[in-house]
Amino acid sequence: MGPLQGLKVLDLSRYIAGPYCAMLLGDLGADVVKVEKPETGEETRAIEPLVGGDSLFVMVFNRNKKSITLNLRDPQGQKILRELVSESDILVENFRPGTMEKMGCGWEVLHRINSRLIMASISGYGHDGPISDRPCFDAVAQAASGLMSMTGDPEGPPTLMGTTVVDHTTALHTTLGVLAALQARNATGIGQLVRSNLIDSALSLLMAAIPGYQLLGEEPGRFGNRDRFGAPSNSYKTLDGALVQIVAGGDARFSRFVKATKLSHLAKDPRFSTSTGRRENVDALEKEIESWMLLRTASEIVEIMAQHSVPCAKVVKISEVVEDPQLRHRKQIIEIEHPQAGKIPMHGFVTRLSDNDLSIRHSVPMVGQHTAEVLEDWIGYDNEVVKTLKNKQVV
Repeated sequence: MGPLQGLKVLDLSRYIAGPYCAMLLGDLGADVVKVEKPETGEETRAIEPLVGGDSLFVMVFNRNKKSITLNLRDPQGQKILRELVSESDILVENFRPGTMEKMGCGWEVLHRINSRLIMASISGYGHDGPISDRPCFDAVAQAASGLMSMTGDPEGPPTLMGTTVVDHTTALHTTLGVLAALQARNATGIGQLVRSNLIDSALSLLMAAIPGYQLLGEEPGRFGNRDRFGAPSNSYKTLDGALVQIVAGGDARFSRFVKATKLSHLAKDPRFSTSTGRRENVDALEKEIESWMLLRTASEIVEIMAQHSVPCAKVVKISEVVEDPQLRHRKQIIEIEHPQAGKIPMHGFVTRLSDNDLSIRHSVPMVGQHTAEVLEDWIGYDNEVVKTLKNKQVV
């Protein structure tokens, strides 16, 4: 069983950052209950592509959870939520700031109901400040944080990253905060409010951009696939038309790269004798390298670089990722059951613990699949009460 076995989590969140955070807690062994709108469930269940009538988008962020439906716009639904909170260890929500308060379920209210509760509250711009009430999604956070301005081809426009990196980072920071709050609760017996947001998480990804600008006046540029800190480090075309990504910046790696390629004249060229020189003369350096790459296949280059401890990989498509023997060996492509779609492949567990095996205990739930079960187990509602609530569209 996971290390968080026995902890009860209410997941009120939607989209990515909140659901991913709650899923990580579930992967670690917590009993996670996803709270959704009656009938339709959360909005992302309609995002295509659909398999078995459900969204693949929902599936990859909601394993190891149970699902109940609850109308949080209804006063009775809000009352039931407060009852569930009385039995909870953790609550995860990502409504706009002020929404929980409007439902009569703000932090002060919930903390009075259950002093041990840890409430993870995720927002776009933060919970205070002049624009804290504005909606925000991953792409907006990439734009507003400066992250997008650093991404893309040097001659092209700012570019959105290929995945929701800010949402994922926010989920990780939130999970870290929850675990820290759990440790504090072990010492004090009292829960606390954990807050995180997309913009702050995006800023954490900027590396040295902020001090570089404020101290040196340098606005970070776009470098495409080049490393902004070292050279040679880029994607190079190979004999078979593929691309390989090589990271050979820094004196030690560059020395190994020269040995791997047998381009010994590069080490003797004064333009390339220092890290600064290689960055300043990167176009000339890469011109020397490209001809060597074009004489060899991607597989040959990857093996040569591996023999000389130079970081290198072929730039692959997802069709190649899912067959990668290293990932298969480490069980990073797993299958879970879906009630209607059958077996669904997805990413595995990232963190491994020596004494606790992480496992899939619950498949991706259908909307409200566990409503009656959870309401009875957590707060003692029998079947007749649940039927009445369903008829009233409260659950």
